[in-house]
Amino acid sequence: MIEGLPAYVPVVFILTTLLTVGIFFYAIYRAGLQSTAAKVLLAFTLLWLIVQAILASKGFFQNFDVIPPRTFAFGPLPFFILTFAYLIFGRKFLHQLPLTVLTLIHVIRIPVECVLLWLSQNGLVPVEMTFEGRNLDILSGLSAPIIYFLAFRNGRVNRNLLIIWNIVALCLLTNIVTIAVLAFPSRFQMIAFEHPNIGVTLFPFVWLPAVIVPIVFFCHVASLYKLLASERPAS
Repeated sequence: MIEGLPAYVPVVFILTTLLTVGIFFYAIYRAGLQSTAAKVLLAFTLLWLIVQAILASKGFFQNFDVIPPRTFAFGPLPFFILTFAYLIFGRKFLHQLPLTVLTLIHVIRIPVECVLLWLSQNGLVPVEMTFEGRNLDILSGLSAPIIYFLAFRNGRVNRNLLIIWNIVALCLLTNIVTIAVLAFPSRFQMIAFEHPNIGVTLFPFVWLPAVIVPIVFFCHVASLYKLLASERPAS
């Protein structure tokens, strides 16, 4: 337990993480569990949850003098590399992922933004990382069910709407990731010197950069690949 932090904050975040992983696993299940690509992604995600929790509990990510920062080098980077590997070697698997689930999963960005606000109010992340600052990523979460309703009506897929929305939402994700990196206490820190981004080095919040952000990124990449690679993508 983090001293001074209300107990409901980590509880909400743990539940949000488990929900994110659960929806992600459901998307993989819908794509079919027989393929090696599906099995690798399931195993990696589960292993990554456990590894990150163990490392964070041992204070591994709180060494701020290491270059590059451990939070990013041992957190999201391997997951990001895996995502691009699927673009090269796992295209058939990406085609099989359901667009409907890949779209609805982004609703989890709403509770994530609430948790970031609570962490900011307790001095663990800067206000710039919240929707009260420079982070507009909550719009992706709020718009996800609306886009889902508009894009999959009448048994058809509104391809252009989904492409535009995924690109905009990906830009919003890139924005908050950039802010988080610039606010991190390292040699590259450029903002938020009074309240740097230290919350993501602690359990369970280390799952934000290491698990939730990469899953959200993976879903955007998979969606855009399906939408751009096929004239009539399956929903």
